[in-house]
Amino acid sequence: MDTWMLMRGAMSRAEAPEQVRRGTMRRVLEFARPHWGKLGIFLGLTVVDALLAVSTPVLAGQVVDAIINKAAVSAVVGTAVLIAVLAVVGALTGLLERWQSSRIGEGLIYDLRRAVFEHVQRMPVAFFTRTRTGALVSRLNNDVIGAQRAFTSSLSGLVTNLIQLALALGVMLTLSWQVTVLALVLLPAFLLPARQMGNRMAELGREAAGLNAGMTTQMTERFSAPGATLVKLFGRPAAEAKEFGEKAARVRDIGVRTAMATRWFLTGMTLLPTLAQALVYGLGGWLALTGQLAAGTVVTLALLLTRLYTPLTALANARVDIMTALVSFERVFEILDLPPMIVESPNPHSVPAGAVSVEFEDVRFSYPAADQVSLASLEEVATLDTRGGQEVLHGISFKAEAGQLVALVGSSGAGKSTLASLIPRLYDVDSGAVRLSDVDIRDLGFDSLRETVGVVTQDGHLFHDTIEANLRYARPQASEQELWDALRRARLEDLVHSLPDGLSTVVGERGYRLSGGERQRLTIARLLLARPRVVILDEATAHLDSESEVAVQAALTEALHGRTALVIAHRLSTIRAADQILVVEDGRIVERGTHEQLLAAEGRYAELYRTQFALKAAV
Repeated sequence: MDTWMLMRGAMSRAEAPEQVRRGTMRRVLEFARPHWGKLGIFLGLTVVDALLAVSTPVLAGQVVDAIINKAAVSAVVGTAVLIAVLAVVGALTGLLERWQSSRIGEGLIYDLRRAVFEHVQRMPVAFFTRTRTGALVSRLNNDVIGAQRAFTSSLSGLVTNLIQLALALGVMLTLSWQVTVLALVLLPAFLLPARQMGNRMAELGREAAGLNAGMTTQMTERFSAPGATLVKLFGRPAAEAKEFGEKAARVRDIGVRTAMATRWFLTGMTLLPTLAQALVYGLGGWLALTGQLAAGTVVTLALLLTRLYTPLTALANARVDIMTALVSFERVFEILDLPPMIVESPNPHSVPAGAVSVEFEDVRFSYPAADQVSLASLEEVATLDTRGGQEVLHGISFKAEAGQLVALVGSSGAGKSTLASLIPRLYDVDSGAVRLSDVDIRDLGFDSLRETVGVVTQDGHLFHDTIEANLRYARPQASEQELWDALRRARLEDLVHSLPDGLSTVVGERGYRLSGGERQRLTIARLLLARPRVVILDEATAHLDSESEVAVQAALTEALHGRTALVIAHRLSTIRAADQILVVEDGRIVERGTHEQLLAAEGRYAELYRTQFALKAAV
């Protein structure tokens, strides 16, 4: 008797949802359409497997009767051979069933994961700033696998168990309705402990899962470079170890309790079928001795008993298994139903050849509200934040002619980075237009836009990969000579040559094995390799020391040469030579002009300039 399956079903019942949204099943069937052919073969194999499972006990009873009745040896041997043949066929059918099941399951996992991953890549930046990464990754792992079980486990189990139950019950009632009724009397004593123990196991499982999630979160945050640094700076290693140890101890204690509860459950579930078989042998034996039943029939009934209890229990949990799998599908569909917001034009244009101008015309913009880009379950909150939707850019208009350098300055939070994020279409404007060489960026193809616009941010993000891989992310087809040329122009060639692994050096998570200046210059090298015609620098030197800033500024000068540039400047000394300086405050351009013109105007720029240099002089 598969007591593990019974316990799993009982635990699932305790945790199963009551209902799923309407239309989920229809969407599931539509999503599985490419696999219908394989699914039909799979279900056919499960039917054959169920028929073979019921046939063997019947043949075993016939062998016993043949022996008792002293039938011909050929009859006994022939039946035995038939049992052996059916066993071989059953084994082969099981292998084919497993192969087909894995093809369907892995195919569904592939389809779902790829669909979710591709969809998430199209989501706006606001989605990623709000979403908890672990919750999103869980959708791609746990929920996708849960959805896959709907076809490979729940559906096949439902069909197999229905057929086995119908056949076993029909044969048993035909052979002896008295023995069959007696066998069914013990069924409540079989199911009720499973349900009660399942509730207890589910309770322990939920508590352990919560504690494990807490430990995982603690490890993820504390094992990252910034988290580990914070722990050390505040002298908290002992306190952190104590907190982690307390959670681990509770998980240990739950593990012991779970192991004992499991043992009690398995002991009971092993005992009950044995008692049922004893009843079958007792009543069946009495009927056989009184001439009311053949001995072989008693054996058949006893063997069929296992084909009766297991399907009944499994079918009692079938709704739970299917509902749980549908909820996994529903959680995957939740991600797929989130609108990407940034979509490519159905008839995309390309940026005209040559130098590129950048123009903002009466641009107004509001960050999307949480319900437009996120889910409460992904943020791990009860309800979504209701803030958002307020306009942050109010009628922005300016033009950077081809080859010009335009600088954006202003207070923190004035809207400079927001304004710059509209050019590569990280967000779309609410009204107005952003144009590259007089073409609205919403009419441009994604590939053309990415090839035209390059961005260097202040954090200089790098992947946990080699220097070469991080560079090739900009141009996968670049030659090694082009990689070294980009490093030379970014003032990094000597450093990379000095590293033992050269271009194969792994930079670490977010590039933390490099200094801030080295990390920033590597992002500039990546930009140089991409060869964009428009460059956006978002406070690229804001967090660097003076020595690193000099090296990065030299690399930036190389990166900006001959290109149209939009520079968000923290240090005003770096943008004196800008063709145009825009002063942004509260989402509006309040001043514009050259460095000299703005100083002479004695306005906000002059105030910022004097304040910054007064602070520098004081230091």
